[in-house]
Amino acid sequence: MIDVLIADDEEPALDALEFLLRRDPRIALIRRANTSAGALQILTSEKVDAALLDIHMPGLSGFDLARAINRFASPPVIVFVTADEETAVDAFDLDATDYLLKPVRQDRLARAVSRIEAALAPGVPAKQDDEVITVIRGATIRRIRRSDVRYVQAQGDYARLHTDDDSYIVRIPITDLCEQWSGSGFLRVHRSFLVALASVTSVRVGSNPVVTVGGVDLPVSRRLLPAVRDAFEARGGRP
Repeated sequence: MIDVLIADDEEPALDALEFLLRRDPRIALIRRANTSAGALQILTSEKVDAALLDIHMPGLSGFDLARAINRFASPPVIVFVTADEETAVDAFDLDATDYLLKPVRQDRLARAVSRIEAALAPGVPAKQDDEVITVIRGATIRRIRRSDVRYVQAQGDYARLHTDDDSYIVRIPITDLCEQWSGSGFLRVHRSFLVALASVTSVRVGSNPVVTVGGVDLPVSRRLLPAVRDAFEARGGRP
């Protein structure tokens, strides 16, 4: 069970986040603060496992608060919850475990709670071996985690990373990603596609074999089909 602090200067945002957290059976105690000063007061008098912080608060910002928290002897896991997509780079520089965009969805919050669980697991360092990739979307620079990538699509000398929410271009050929991510649960299924095996829900064999990832059917080359089928079955699936 996880005890959390949520901090936001907008009461409706606090109400919405608390409502979603209470629907997660892994969450125990929830403490609320509508200022960074109030959050610090709670954190110095009570121990919580995780702090979910808005970034733009009056006085101390969420980033200022995170810097103060990181100086604690046993700091809680930090997750930022914000409407500001452009601050993701700064958030991960502060070793945030996750970065949630408002309005927060239940499924996305559940993944954040899973990351909090992993960071709190005995013998597991808070900083997990989950590569963070810098991506560019228009004029915005973001960082996304490798574990959020469901599949990769080749686009010439570039690759497009597909997540549950969006897709992003990176200046890396898919062949390079295949080599870099082969030991992290990713498998080449076609010259144009690399998939996260954990995200594959089905493999269909036949005249036109495909794998289904997040509701999307991706082609599987005949040459790679045996390896794809073996990998899927090894994870407990059935083609």
